[in-house]
Amino acid sequence: MPPPPDSPSPAPPTPHRIAIAGASGFVGSALARRLASTDRVLTLGRRQSSRASADEDGTSDAPTPGIEPRRCDLFSVRQTREALEGADLAVYLVHSMSPNARLTQGRFDDLDLLIADNFARAAADAGVERIVYLGGLLPPDDHHGISSHLASRKEVEHALAAHGVPVTAVRAGLVVGPEGSSLNLLVRLVERLPLMVCPSWTSSETQPIALSDVIEILAYCCHHDSTRGRVCEVGGPDVMTYREMMKTTAQVLGRKRPMIPVPFVSPALSELWVSLVTGSSRSLVRPLIESLRHPMVVTDPWLQQEMGFPGRPFREALADSVDRTGGWKRPIARSVQRLPLPAGRDARWLGRTYVEWLGRLCPSLLVVETHDEETTIRLRGLGAPLLCLRPRDVTASSGRYVLHVAGGLLVAEAPTGEPRLEFRRTPDGKGAIAALQDYAPRLPWWLYLWTQAPLHAAVMSAFRRWLRRRATA
Repeated sequence: MPPPPDSPSPAPPTPHRIAIAGASGFVGSALARRLASTDRVLTLGRRQSSRASADEDGTSDAPTPGIEPRRCDLFSVRQTREALEGADLAVYLVHSMSPNARLTQGRFDDLDLLIADNFARAAADAGVERIVYLGGLLPPDDHHGISSHLASRKEVEHALAAHGVPVTAVRAGLVVGPEGSSLNLLVRLVERLPLMVCPSWTSSETQPIALSDVIEILAYCCHHDSTRGRVCEVGGPDVMTYREMMKTTAQVLGRKRPMIPVPFVSPALSELWVSLVTGSSRSLVRPLIESLRHPMVVTDPWLQQEMGFPGRPFREALADSVDRTGGWKRPIARSVQRLPLPAGRDARWLGRTYVEWLGRLCPSLLVVETHDEETTIRLRGLGAPLLCLRPRDVTASSGRYVLHVAGGLLVAEAPTGEPRLEFRRTPDGKGAIAALQDYAPRLPWWLYLWTQAPLHAAVMSAFRRWLRRRATA
């Protein structure tokens, strides 16, 4: 029954003041945007950056209403306490944070423990009512050989609760979302390896969860006191092995990737292999590989049952993540060389001469053919071309000649930007520049750096010497 006309309207609920440590990460920035619609959000960081208030594509630096950046070095209890002043709740999303120092001595788990203890002390002093912590799923037999990475997550969970502030511990597996480091490793492996070598750890079971699901769960925990002091294991609806994840990833990316089990590959070899193929640092890869040998699945899904929130399937979350990044971010190569330009010649002459010269460079090995304005470069005896170059329409008056890298075995299937080999005159007209730009190699990055990249530089150096001899003649 509606209240009488002269009755006062019920007051709207008072918004929380929620501080987020780790707001510059891909989880923290998304959570800040989500909470800013209902609460006052304080983002803690070394720099008062608007990263947490950026648009979903990460391109906007305009501040978002409801978000207040606060400068804070989590290695300082005093600065952390000052940054937490006035906060009702705090969300802790910091993992393996490195100090802003010229020299850092210490293991990642020791650094994590120090920061978590600082945060717990500061939260207690500032009167924070509760801490919501995003950690990792733990294996059921966590007392038998648990990895240092997972042990650190559990240690941080205990440290945050050690000074009297209740902690809501949200434990999640692999978070599937754009910019996620673990997902990025998975996608790079599938993209760059035509044949997937599957060590024994790829048979371990896990329960990935979509970034959007994690955000809703964290927001629910912030707004519902029923989660106070409790452990919340969360995951998506799919329990799958890492091999099944790689297979699904290949399907979503449109790749055919045969998978061969290799039981004798050790974690140390896996670490080196993943680091070389993906281009990621071993310091990032090591703790992840150590953790993958454990099955990590939800054993008590009470929170999602309470929410009525099963989550999104892995395939759907992955496809959305790939779509929002415009495919997937790949490293691109750029190579620029200065060349002599004979008198009376222009960029168009230089580009066409380069193609003709390349065909004479090593005819016993390379076959360079031009048909209908498209040049193909292939190894003798190999049917498929290594590279396909197609001239792009550029006015002669621009002083440029552009060859679009249209395809070939050495080019990624969906290259970023517009890969091109461009020739142009220098402003003084006395020389020229050859520039390979926005080139995404199909080879694993480490292999490209050791083979194709130096070979391209050597070829351009030989072309430069040929041009100088021609000019002298």
